[in-house]
Amino acid sequence: MPHLRRRTVSVPAFRWFAFATFLSLLVIVLTGAAVRLTGSGLGCPDWPTCYHHRITGSWSIHPLIEYANRMVTLALILVIGATFLAALARRVYRRDLVVLSALLIAGVVANAILGAFVVYSKLNPWLVSSHMLLSLAMVVLGAVLYHRSKYIYGPGTRCDVRDPHFRNVARFLWVPFVILLISGTGATGSGPHAGSAQGQLVARRLPFAFRDAVWVHSVAAMLFVGIVIGLLFAIWHSNAPQPLQLGVRRLVFISLAQAAIGVSQYLTHVPPVLVELHVAGAVSLTIGVTQFHLRQSAHDREPGTRRATTPAPALADVVAKV
Repeated sequence: MPHLRRRTVSVPAFRWFAFATFLSLLVIVLTGAAVRLTGSGLGCPDWPTCYHHRITGSWSIHPLIEYANRMVTLALILVIGATFLAALARRVYRRDLVVLSALLIAGVVANAILGAFVVYSKLNPWLVSSHMLLSLAMVVLGAVLYHRSKYIYGPGTRCDVRDPHFRNVARFLWVPFVILLISGTGATGSGPHAGSAQGQLVARRLPFAFRDAVWVHSVAAMLFVGIVIGLLFAIWHSNAPQPLQLGVRRLVFISLAQAAIGVSQYLTHVPPVLVELHVAGAVSLTIGVTQFHLRQSAHDREPGTRRATTPAPALADVVAKV
């Protein structure tokens, strides 16, 4: 009988598993926002089935949108599960990648259960806000997993801090950013988009005025943008390494674009299209803050994951080497 070997996943291949997980996490946030903005939050009044014992509901628009989002969640579970198995079978086993993949599995299961409570509570605004914040936390984990899949981490590996002062600032930046996200979900939770459609049960809103919630969120946004712009000037005048300069420039660009979308949507009475763009901006900003934090230390690249910087060899040379 031939020798049975344990199947392994190469280091470059696992990077694509991590990327697929990261991309799926972005999609689920955007589709979840679309459910709310189209008034499809109660399109399927039961969970995990759509209506009583039926897997799918009627062929009207709201059940279809809600059910499609649940199918995206199922696809996300499958992708993260495959990534976890790939981390276990990775040719060079790394415990950090296994732990991150396991945390993502726990996160998606917790968010699915939270989604069930959202449905049965008829879109309780506190639960809906928690649903969004947990989704963004999973985006952070997905970004860290994808980053670490490309670089070597672990005892005895290179970990050069690029600038200890900016590293401390990058850690502190999470405080105003989390405040910004919480105040943003508070503004959304008190705003006009409850997630229910006309003719359905009117979903409750958070117990404070939309104008007041927007004011608090605006103050948090101005604080965050001010810190990021100040960080840009500090890095610019200190001749910091290029990765830090690139990271903070991206943060400034995304922050200003997000602020412009936020002001526009408020002045135009919060149209769904601009709200969806604002959610996309929140996802982009979450990735930007995470990447800026990760850029604070330099690590060696995993073999086979480096971007090609030289022309590809001729096919004849490849065949000759084989």
